[in-house]
Amino acid sequence: MRVITGSARGKRLVTVPGNDLVRPTTEKTKEAVFSSIQFDIEGRRILDLFAGSGQMGIEALSRGALRATFVDNSDVSLLVVKTNLKGTDFEKDATLIKSDFKSFLARTGDTFDIAFLDPPYGTGILKEALPLVCKKMSNFGIIVCEHPKEKVLPEKVDRFAVHKIYKFGKIYVTVYKKAGNADE
Repeated sequence: MRVITGSARGKRLVTVPGNDLVRPTTEKTKEAVFSSIQFDIEGRRILDLFAGSGQMGIEALSRGALRATFVDNSDVSLLVVKTNLKGTDFEKDATLIKSDFKSFLARTGDTFDIAFLDPPYGTGILKEALPLVCKKMSNFGIIVCEHPKEKVLPEKVDRFAVHKIYKFGKIYVTVYKKAGNADE
């Protein structure tokens, strides 16, 4: 696993060892996601919810995002994120928070421009988290959800509508934009 492009291009990232619940996003999937939002990243505030290794937030920082918040309820995952931030020299641009998604979203006063959601599959967490994340998004907001193909997500959630769905075998990535911004 590596950073694809930007200021940290080519830097290797470590993954969470021996945890079946943490699946790193494949390079092909990550490349497609970032190609679809490449002109929307610079200067934005990122939320990497269910951070795992932190690779999505780190890729955004490498491409010019202003700041990234990494949230995970696993000490091991947060240690891996911290290691990856140090290795890419983005520690100063990041906030790490140990919390479950509900508690974090209930208490944070921050708003985000781009959110990455890739919770453990088969838990139902994504459908529960999505409307909560919508309430923490800026007017610009883009929400990127990685999920198994059998988990169909709603066309609209709060002020957001599906902008694009990418299919990678058994993995789908659904990108939401604020309704009215969906064609931009």
